[in-house]
Amino acid sequence: MNYLRKILSGQPINYEAFLKKLPEHFRRRHRDIFATEKVRADRWLVTVLDESAFALLQNETAVPVSRADAARKGNSHRHGTDVSFLLAYHQGLASGRPDVVVIGGDSVDQGFQRAPCVLVVENERNFYCYHQMLSFTSQALGRPLDLAACDVVLGAGNRVNQAAVLEWLGGYSEVLCAFDYDAGGLQMFATVAAALGPAAGFVQPADWQPWLTSFHKSPDSTERFTKALSLAEDLGFVDLAGAFRTTGKFMEQEVILDE
Repeated sequence: MNYLRKILSGQPINYEAFLKKLPEHFRRRHRDIFATEKVRADRWLVTVLDESAFALLQNETAVPVSRADAARKGNSHRHGTDVSFLLAYHQGLASGRPDVVVIGGDSVDQGFQRAPCVLVVENERNFYCYHQMLSFTSQALGRPLDLAACDVVLGAGNRVNQAAVLEWLGGYSEVLCAFDYDAGGLQMFATVAAALGPAAGFVQPADWQPWLTSFHKSPDSTERFTKALSLAEDLGFVDLAGAFRTTGKFMEQEVILDE
């Protein structure tokens, strides 16, 4: 798409015309992906705020170089990662060691049958303590969860936002995201939600009041704090936005293990 090349090169574009050409799931959240500055009539300078989502957009709108490439592009949001590895706990494990899912090209090497639901955990320590994370998620949702009903996958930072991984996650009927309660975690979830729609859910307490003393992490900058606040409000997480305002800080998911 010529608009994307101009954005990358810092050239002003007709942003309203650009929005009309965006796929609908990107258009819905364009304010999370781009910031704009009007420079003259019908021309805006556009800054990319969400690099992961922008990469997905570039891939989805790219001209296929072959029939195989075209088939891949027609199959959700897959792009150029050759292979991805995911660690997973599931009901069929014979020991306490997690299984590995290998996603490469058009193939998935997975030695277990999916549960209906998956819990994606951002932090390695929390992933290792998956029983506690399932318990926390059960309390947040108000219904019991265990490995019989829910696989647990290590998100490992932005790995979960890779197009091939998002496509694999789309095979679950429910994708629960346990991420840090900060700008990065909310941005990751926004990308997952844009790709998976109503199947994606953000794990958070029903009542934030008892957790306010767990907000220990100071934002790196005012911009990061403002971004987190904006994302929380845009995603409809009003109580979490209120917790940000009350404490002026973020909450890392490791504190869940200490409760």
